[in-house]
Amino acid sequence: MNKTIRIALSLALALAAAPAFADEDMVMGIGQVVTLRIPPKLLTVLEEEIKKGGPEGAIGVCREKAPAMAKAASEKSGWAIRRVSLKNRNPKAVPDAWEEAVLKDFDKRTAAGEKPTGLEKGEVVMDGDKKMYRYMKALPTQDLCLQCHGTSDRVSPAVQAKLKELYPDDKAVGYHAAEIRGAITLKKLLGTGFNEGAGFPGLFAHFAHEWVLLANLFLLL
Repeated sequence: MNKTIRIALSLALALAAAPAFADEDMVMGIGQVVTLRIPPKLLTVLEEEIKKGGPEGAIGVCREKAPAMAKAASEKSGWAIRRVSLKNRNPKAVPDAWEEAVLKDFDKRTAAGEKPTGLEKGEVVMDGDKKMYRYMKALPTQDLCLQCHGTSDRVSPAVQAKLKELYPDDKAVGYHAAEIRGAITLKKLLGTGFNEGAGFPGLFAHFAHEWVLLANLFLLL
């Protein structure tokens, strides 16, 4: 069985069997499942493009296909999904205040010895007079990414020229493997039916439809 589907089913069974499961932990579990498919799928597409046209030809994947994948996942899952970075390449990848604070916290935690692959943050915040759940998961730099995001000795002249053409204000270079490149970030307004004080039954009912949406997301990606 697909690993992601196994995790989703495990989460669903855990939720059904554990009435004392913390409210925010439940929503975070949904956010974790949403993020599981996009980075691996993107890396697979990047590898294919590099084999066909070299790293300079793969720049278009991150420029065009990655946002399209996030948009498709957003439409299927019901969560607003994008990638952000403190050293952004795409002008649309600038983090908002909450995302910036989380990214800086991720950097502090890695400096203290935590592994970037396990870094995540999820919480309910206020958006005006409405409650919103926000979730972020760190995206460590893979060795494959260094051909476009690494130090000058790893990025070929052809790639540097292409990046200068497409992204004159590019900040996303100079990385080493395993450093935090950025994060995938999700958010979702909690509707009027959401009541933190209702406990597990009310929360489970509020988010039960998410699992159907996630099943559709797995088929999409």
